[in-house]
Amino acid sequence: MTTTTVTKRAATGALTGLALGDALGFPTEFIGVPKILDWYGPWRAMELPTPARVTDDTQMTLALGRGLRTAMDRGPLTPERLERPVREEFVEWYRSPENNRAPGRTCLTACGLLQSDLPWQDASQIGSKGCGANMRVAPIGLAPGLTDEQRAGAAQLQSALTHGHPTALAASDLTAHAVRLLAEGAEPTGLIGRLRSYAYENRTRYHASWLGDLWTRAQDPTPEHFIARGWDECLDILERLRHAVRTVSPETDPCLATGEGWIAEEALATGLLCFLLFVDEPLTALRRAACTAGDSDSLACLTGAFAGAYLGADAWPAEWADRIEYRGELLALGTLWDA
Repeated sequence: MTTTTVTKRAATGALTGLALGDALGFPTEFIGVPKILDWYGPWRAMELPTPARVTDDTQMTLALGRGLRTAMDRGPLTPERLERPVREEFVEWYRSPENNRAPGRTCLTACGLLQSDLPWQDASQIGSKGCGANMRVAPIGLAPGLTDEQRAGAAQLQSALTHGHPTALAASDLTAHAVRLLAEGAEPTGLIGRLRSYAYENRTRYHASWLGDLWTRAQDPTPEHFIARGWDECLDILERLRHAVRTVSPETDPCLATGEGWIAEEALATGLLCFLLFVDEPLTALRRAACTAGDSDSLACLTGAFAGAYLGADAWPAEWADRIEYRGELLALGTLWDA
């Protein structure tokens, strides 16, 4: 943890930005850009709704954050230490009356199965690479004191509890890595290159101690073949992102360049694109992500996590940040990891 990270309060900034993006994109999901502009006016002037309610994206981020905090309170982070409390938090979310924000089918199915005595690998939805795993992974990138191995393994394990497709695992790992790099002050101009290098380095690395025999649920001949499929899809989308950052007009829907974000690798790339188009204008980045044809709450959620990790807590005006749902819990986790 660098001095800069603590001073700017990257964890508080990322968690706040994530929730703000989620709330801003909540009303615009499923309705398309023309209707968003018709209903809400020019996208650069979009205002945070009143009340500023979030979706399952923020709820599951907090569930993961609580589980991670419990695990780290018990000692060095291990697969066994992480799996149980995160599993319990996901099941509690599944049963909660607050779980009424149009949650994804994969999360509901997997969390329903996680209530049983099944090994978690049997609950994992091996065919799903929906964005529901990487939109919640930011806490793994923000928690201090983790090794690279712990962070990668934990990011993939938390994904695999619900979304077991190799691309969901790789995208979650990349998302946590991007949040970490930005929190530590990495230059946004070099971010895509660093993420591509990370993907190449890890392309055939299967974290067996974290994932167990998950790979055997798919039709792959080896664990290396299984995980490489995920990294290859992420490398393809990072190449599209690299081109888009140089060529896309901020006035056009970013989904046209890097996808609508319903699936994991597209959510990562389009969330990053919105951040990279407006590195020093975090509210504009959130508004751009929320005014899209795609999964607007998850896209803006990821955009807010990247912007908040890079710029810190002061990126968000108090008149927005103070109104966000679950503000107390977001602040508690952020303060813990910024300390």
